Amino acid sequence: MRRSTLYIVLLLALLCQGCGIYSFSGASIPAEAKTVSVQYFPNQAQLINPTLSNDFTTALRDAMMNQTSLDMVESGGDLAFEGEITDYRTTPVAITAGQTAALNRLTITVNVRFVNQFDATKNFETRFTHYEDYPSDQDLNSVQESLTGTIIEALVEDVFNKALVNW
Repeated sequence: MRRSTLYIVLLLALLCQGCGIYSFSGASIPAEAKTVSVQYFPNQAQLINPTLSNDFTTALRDAMMNQTSLDMVESGGDLAFEGEITDYRTTPVAITAGQTAALNRLTITVNVRFVNQFDATKNFETRFTHYEDYPSDQDLNSVQESLTGTIIEALVEDVFNKALVNW
């Protein structure tokens, strides 16, 4: 019984490893791809959050390192990401009867260019936008860090999925 369990576990491990083009994150990565590069995403929005560029770039790099087996290189990776933050704004939503906003919305938009050196049909340039709402009685400065963290996480997931999960 123990021996058959061991064989099943080894067989499953070999099947999961396969030819190395799939990962547990659902990513479909070309077998030839060994490296990934993520260039710094400058903030070109009218409203500047001083840490946003670094936070987004780091989060995208971390996702590539943690969810793939690719090696991170400075530039010219087999899979390469670059782009810029194009919008960072807060707007009132959910206007009340007294013409005041019950909620405000923080929106971040990132333009991403992705190049797959092995399959040009997977290349893209796309704008990704995500937002989070917060009560209007809260100052943006008091909620900004948690909101941007949540938004960055969603943006990185969208970028990862478009580039490597083929949605």
